[in-house]
Amino acid sequence: MVRVAVIGAGAWGTTFAALRCANGPTVLWARRTALATEIDRAHTNRAYLPGAVLTPALRATADLAEAVHDVDAVAVAVPTHGFRAVLEALAADLPPGVPVVSLAKGLEQGTHKRMTEVVAEVLPGHPAGALTGPNLASEILADRPAASVLALAEPATARTLQAAFSTDGFRVYTNDDVIGCEVAGALKNVVAIAAGMADGMDLGDNARAALVTRGLAELTRLAVALGGDPRTCAGLAGLGDLVATCSSTRSRNHQLGVELGRGRTLAAIVAGRRSVIEGVGTAPVVCELGAELAVEVPIADQTLAVCRGERSPADALAALMHRRPRSELHGLAPAEGPGAAHWSGEGGVGH
Repeated sequence: MVRVAVIGAGAWGTTFAALRCANGPTVLWARRTALATEIDRAHTNRAYLPGAVLTPALRATADLAEAVHDVDAVAVAVPTHGFRAVLEALAADLPPGVPVVSLAKGLEQGTHKRMTEVVAEVLPGHPAGALTGPNLASEILADRPAASVLALAEPATARTLQAAFSTDGFRVYTNDDVIGCEVAGALKNVVAIAAGMADGMDLGDNARAALVTRGLAELTRLAVALGGDPRTCAGLAGLGDLVATCSSTRSRNHQLGVELGRGRTLAAIVAGRRSVIEGVGTAPVVCELGAELAVEVPIADQTLAVCRGERSPADALAALMHRRPRSELHGLAPAEGPGAAHWSGEGGVGH
């Protein structure tokens, strides 16, 4: 029986911890003592999951050392901007060799690192993985079926955690392409803001479909440039999460985009919110990486400009629509076949 600690009691961290209880002992760490007490005793998390009743099997604590004591795996569900600090805080108390799985979908500002890279840097000797995919917390908490992908390079550890995280309604696949899974999971939040802006402007289903599809091409270009497998981007971490996040009213990134499309400013939208909207912090990192790697990321560029108040949503759309004509497969490598050997020069990444 695998004992798991979930670090971070936001909507997804709490949901995942409650889900995990079906398979064995699970403890949830909350930053605030009052929230840990509420989850532990009242079995609710009104701040992040209003109206939900949690399983009494879920234990919660505000003590990091207690949370990770004698566990077999750790899942970290704190926002990316606080990810490194939390790892540093628990490092001294984490048993040796315990795998650490990121539930966050974003990239670290300043360093451009993926969360598994942060784990490797702060917690050397601990296998690092990521759980990602179309996982809207409210639906999973309501026992609606969902699938996810566990990205981890060590096959034996991946199989153990696959069994530990899977339930009757939550199907977990494995994938050793950690880079592709993390990049796709991060960039889809940026695309979701763009799709939300189109919805906020009432541009219709065709516009949203175009943004989702071209967003998929964009995240694939960046993932491949960083060493990821393009096939990953067509799976749960990429296309699957894009479909869910770019169309659901339950997606924070999509709903922020809707409000931007209706003319509200970013500052007004996020004022007073508890939940972090990861796409806002990820957009500048994606644009910086694109410039550094000579990979075109036009949707991220325009989304960032709108978030910063440098461009209106209408002007951002016009900029995307008036880019120079090109092949749909521009910048994308053939998956296999004779064309793959000639993927260079015109049509290659960044050209």
